Amino acid sequence: MKAVITGGAGFIGSHLCDHLVAQGHEVIVLDDLSTGSRANVAHLEAHPGFRFVHGDILDRDLVDDLVAQADTVYHLAAAVGVHTIVDNPLKSLRTNLHGTENVVEAAVAHGVPYMVASTSEVYGKNDADGLTEDSDRIYGSPTKSRWSYAAAKGLDELVAYVHGTESGVPCVITRFFNIVGPRQTGRYGMVVPRFVDQALKGRPITVYGTGTQRRCFGSVHDIIPALPRLMATPEAYNRAVNLGGHEEVSIKGLADRVVALTGSASPITYVDYEQAYGEGYEDMQRRYPDTSLAARLIDYRPTRGLDAIIGSIVDHRSAPVPQPV
Repeated sequence: MKAVITGGAGFIGSHLCDHLVAQGHEVIVLDDLSTGSRANVAHLEAHPGFRFVHGDILDRDLVDDLVAQADTVYHLAAAVGVHTIVDNPLKSLRTNLHGTENVVEAAVAHGVPYMVASTSEVYGKNDADGLTEDSDRIYGSPTKSRWSYAAAKGLDELVAYVHGTESGVPCVITRFFNIVGPRQTGRYGMVVPRFVDQALKGRPITVYGTGTQRRCFGSVHDIIPALPRLMATPEAYNRAVNLGGHEEVSIKGLADRVVALTGSASPITYVDYEQAYGEGYEDMQRRYPDTSLAARLIDYRPTRGLDAIIGSIVDHRSAPVPQPV
C-alpha cells in the first residue's frame, strides 16, 4: 500500500514512517518542518519506497495531489506544544482547523481511508478516573488561548467524523495521551524530554505549578503498531479511540524518576504557571486514559513502563551524533 503521512517528519510521524516502510509499504511524507525535523527521516531518504515533500497542509492543491496517489492517509500534522499554542494562537488555529479540513476533504474526494490524530487535550479539565471516549469535555474560557488547541482538535474530530459518516469513506480518530519516546523534543513544552535534557546537562529541573498534577505517559513504540491495525479494523471506523499508557505519576514524581535514572545532581525547582506561560494559564490536575476500547478492537496492551520510556529518551539523547564521512 501507499500511505501519505502528514507531519511525517515529526516525533510520532517519523516512527510511523519507520514502521510502515519496514512492513514493505510505500510512504509519502508531507511536512513543513515547523516542528518536525528532516533528521528524523534522514535514514529513510535513500529507500525506494520513501518520498519526502516539503510543504504545508494549508496548501489545498498540494494536499489533494498527494492524497490522490495514496491508499491510506495518516493525518498527524498539527501545531503542537503548549508554547506553540500560547505564543501563536491564530496561526495554530488556522493550521489545525483548515489543514485538517484540507486533508479530510481530499481523502473523501478520492475515496481514501484516513486517520486523524487527536489528543487527550480534548477532555480539557475533566480529571475523571479513566477517561473514556464518551467522557465529557470541560474547558475554561474560550478567551484563554490555553484551550484553543483543545477546541481546534475537537472540531477536527467533528470534521473527520461527519465526513466519514456522510461519505462512507473509512475514518479513524486516535486520541493520544502524552505519548513519549526518542526524537521527541522538549522545545515546545513536552515535559519528559525537557526534564531529561535538563538532567543530562546538570541544570535545574523546572516543574511548572505545584508538581502535584498527575499524568500517564505512553511509549511511542506501543502506540505506533496500533495505528495501521485500527485502520484495518472496520469496527474502529468513525470512532474515536484512546491510546496511551497506564502508569500514573505526579509531575514531581516524574522529575524524581528522571533524576534517579540519569544519576543527575540537578535540583528540582518550581515555576508558577503564569511565569512559564503568561497570565491566566490553566492546567488540568489529572489525565488518566481508559483504553479498554482499543483493547477490545485490536487487543491494544501497552507493555512499556515509565522507567523504560524515560530510559529510551536518555539513550537517544546520549547516543553519539553521526559524523559526516
